[in-house]
Amino acid sequence: MANPYAASGGAGTIMANARGDIGDDGGPAGRLDERAIPTAEVTRRLLAYTRPHMVSLVASFVASAVSVVLQLYAPIVVGRAIDCMVSAGAVDLAALMPLLQQLALVVVAAAVTQWLSGYCTNRLTYETVRDLRIDAFARVRDLPLSFVDAHSHGDLLSRVVNDADQVGDGLLQGLTQLFTGVVTIVGTLAFMFSVSVPVGLVVVIVTPASMLVAWLIARYSAQGFKDQQALQGSLGGYAEEMVGNQKLVCSFAYGDRAQAGFDGINERLRGVGERAQFTSSLSNPATRLVNNITYAVVAVVGCICVISGWPSVLTVGQVQTFLSYANQYMKPFNEISGVITQIQTAYASARRLFALIDAPAQSADPSEPEQDEEPQGTLEFSHVDFSYVPERPLLQDISFKAEPGQTIALVGPTGCGKTTLINLLLRFYDVDAGQILVDGHDTSNMRREDLRALFGMVLQDTWLFRGTVRENIAYGTPGATLDEVVAAAKQAHAHKFIEQLPQGYDTLLGEDGGSLSQGQRQLLCIARVMLANPTILLLDEATSSIDTRTELQVQDAFDRMMEGRTSLVVAHRLSTVRDADCILVMRDGHIIERGTHGELLCQGGFYASLYESQFEGTR
Repeated sequence: MANPYAASGGAGTIMANARGDIGDDGGPAGRLDERAIPTAEVTRRLLAYTRPHMVSLVASFVASAVSVVLQLYAPIVVGRAIDCMVSAGAVDLAALMPLLQQLALVVVAAAVTQWLSGYCTNRLTYETVRDLRIDAFARVRDLPLSFVDAHSHGDLLSRVVNDADQVGDGLLQGLTQLFTGVVTIVGTLAFMFSVSVPVGLVVVIVTPASMLVAWLIARYSAQGFKDQQALQGSLGGYAEEMVGNQKLVCSFAYGDRAQAGFDGINERLRGVGERAQFTSSLSNPATRLVNNITYAVVAVVGCICVISGWPSVLTVGQVQTFLSYANQYMKPFNEISGVITQIQTAYASARRLFALIDAPAQSADPSEPEQDEEPQGTLEFSHVDFSYVPERPLLQDISFKAEPGQTIALVGPTGCGKTTLINLLLRFYDVDAGQILVDGHDTSNMRREDLRALFGMVLQDTWLFRGTVRENIAYGTPGATLDEVVAAAKQAHAHKFIEQLPQGYDTLLGEDGGSLSQGQRQLLCIARVMLANPTILLLDEATSSIDTRTELQVQDAFDRMMEGRTSLVVAHRLSTVRDADCILVMRDGHIIERGTHGELLCQGGFYASLYESQFEGTR
């Protein structure tokens, strides 16, 4: 597939990939962000996540209200104090000292309640984000494999981690400004009208201008933040892909092209982010300009009231109180415009998170599942059809049966559908037609967890996690003792190299096996399956990364393990399946031949030609 993020790609191509509008074949992909979630719905759903934490929400609101009321009461005390010392030598100390003491108590109480409000808001925010992350990760866990395969893993991770963080930042800022802002606006209006209705009307009349400016700028910059978050997810996905496959990048001298692809997304992100930030940053100075004009108008009108007594009689102290209220009244608008960037980023991230949470989960397990109480290991495919893309059929009319203890081998050219059969057997994908039966039970009528517990699987691609060797081997059997782990490792011929590691079975492995060779990683995966002791074995090129001598040892261990167990073996090297009870030869999604190794050679068909092509160079 061509790199869609290369620097030579147009901006439209980059953005289409960032939003997920382009599939691997260039057509529509039906991706996560195809539905634009309205702002009102995003707000409603975020509030729904705060509902379980209502105690913190109420406590934060009450503390904010008390804090704001105290802050609004302080200017009244200051105004009264000013009126006690309006001229030189005319200071009423008897009245002034109690006012100063009262002011000190008000300031301390306001600080304490403000801290309490901040604490409750922080707790509410991070508990809400925790719940969002849990739901997002749970959805990733429940997504069908077809969905995960079709999306960038880095982008999915970015939604769960980075976008949740952005929602938290925006929620924290938004709730803080919401609680204090609402009470401040209502409180200041009440106090201003109680002092002077005409001057209070001056402030109210100018308010819509400030709100209109902020709304226009926010609306214009909203798309920029949406594109910014989409590109961040795309950048994370591309970086994860390149870093995770660094060996291939280096071995194919792809470094310069990888850098060009990264630079393409990064430059687009810079441009989109710069425009979004610049546009959004206009909101604060624009609203401050309108609010400063309001402040000046209030000062002029207040002075006229003091001098002429029209349109309202005010003292100097009351004018000072009014100016303080005008500042506090405008403060929420200034603060909201100041954090508009975080809030818009949070909404863009919330849309991405909710798009993930709303993604269709895999089909539900049956309400009354069938149980395989005494598993024997009988497998049957009955007229199974399947395709990854409806327009391109892959498997057609696949039918075969494996009796308990039998070994069935699947051979054929690359892309003929061998591994897909295993994916269907484990219900990573569901069949389009036909049935798959295990011990007579239709797998579609079984719980996936119960079904998969019957199987032990070793794949061509190994997977080890960051943990000790012992933990990796016991991954499928958490309660296994050290003796059981060692016994499984010996069966897999892994014990010898494990003992040579610095801490033996307690050696900590890095991500995906760290410095272990590919063959050693494969041996650990084989030991993991041997420890699990499953009813049915699924081996998909399980010895492909092991040298010939070790392969013979492991094959001997497999032979002992496969005794009495049903085994389904996918192999390209036909030497590994010569002893199978039945070999199914696949080509273009069909089973074209079946029989034992000797029978298929005698037929002189496709299997015989495959076998001859693999061994003709050794004769």
